[in-house]
Amino acid sequence: MYTVTLQDYPQLPEELRHQAERRYARTLEKALGGTEGLAAAYKAWNWAEESLDEISEEDKSLALRWQRAAVNAAQEGFAALGETDTAYFEVRLER
Repeated sequence: MYTVTLQDYPQLPEELRHQAERRYARTLEKALGGTEGLAAAYKAWNWAEESLDEISEEDKSLALRWQRAAVNAAQEGFAALGETDTAYFEVRLER
């Protein structure tokens, strides 16, 4: 499992925040093949971002899928809100 939280969006009612988080999560899951695909792509992207080592072609492909999916998900998440310069969606995988 994982959680999505909208960060640094000023003065947003809680219900609108939850709706945006659900839109973001739903779009990610659809693009990445469900929660397992989401977790695998997120881990590959995180590893690629933090690692100085070479990553496998499979992990590179997954990381790129994550990036594309996250951009699309953010567009969906912010669709009814409008974007700000500081707001972003944070994803955390449960351990």
